[in-house]
Amino acid sequence: MDYTINYYSDAVQEQIMELPDTLAARYIVLTRRMIALGPNLGEPHTKAFGDGLFELRLKGAEGIARVFFCTLVGRRIVMLHSFIKKSERTPSREREIGETRMKEIKRANT
Repeated sequence: MDYTINYYSDAVQEQIMELPDTLAARYIVLTRRMIALGPNLGEPHTKAFGDGLFELRLKGAEGIARVFFCTLVGRRIVMLHSFIKKSERTPSREREIGETRMKEIKRANT
């Protein structure tokens, strides 16, 4: 049984689809793999941040982007937040957005 990809909101889905071409293409390739194999693709594709928060790591000609996601019961993957990475470390504000949205989604699904 395949996994399904959901989005925190329409705005998150639009933001992801508006990534530069090579990053959007990488997103599509990796999410197809996640649907078939599950959310844990391992590094360098995915990374666990702890407490159920993960990041999808996109790299392309235009730079680097990250998409935070979590998983829910029933083989559901929820894309929470995306951003273009401009520094070596993930900015704490970006991670906080992902964590807050994950907690909200998990509360709504318990």
